[in-house]
Amino acid sequence: MTAFSDITRLPEFEKDLKKLKKRFPTLDDDLKVFLSVQLPLFHKLNKDNQGIVPIAGLGIDQPKMYKARKFACKALKGRGANTRLRVIYTYFEAEDRVELVEMYFKGDKENEDKGRILKKYSE
Repeated sequence: MTAFSDITRLPEFEKDLKKLKKRFPTLDDDLKVFLSVQLPLFHKLNKDNQGIVPIAGLGIDQPKMYKARKFACKALKGRGANTRLRVIYTYFEAEDRVELVEMYFKGDKENEDKGRILKKYSE
C-alpha cells in the first residue's frame, strides 16, 4: 500500500535506474523504502530532515519539482543517507500523485537535467 494515490516513472527515469542498478544492485529495494517512508514523511507529515528540497529557477510554477538529496542505498554501506544519489520527482498535490523524473549519482554529474524537466513540464 502506498501513501500516494499513484506513483509513476518516466521512461527516462527507468533508463537511469537500470543503468545505476549495475553499480548499485540494491536500488529497487532502496527506492521502495524512499517512496514508502521518506516521501510520505515529507509530503504528508511535514517532517523535513533537509533531505528533500524544491528545485528553483526552472521557470515553471506547476507542477512542483523536488530533489531528494538524502537517499539511503544499502549498496553504499556506511554512508547512511549521504550516498550522493539524487532523485528528481514531481509531486502533484491536488491529485496526490508522484512522478519520478530522474535519478543520478553525483559522482557522474553535478545537477539534474533541466532540459529533460522543461521538455516534459513546460507548455
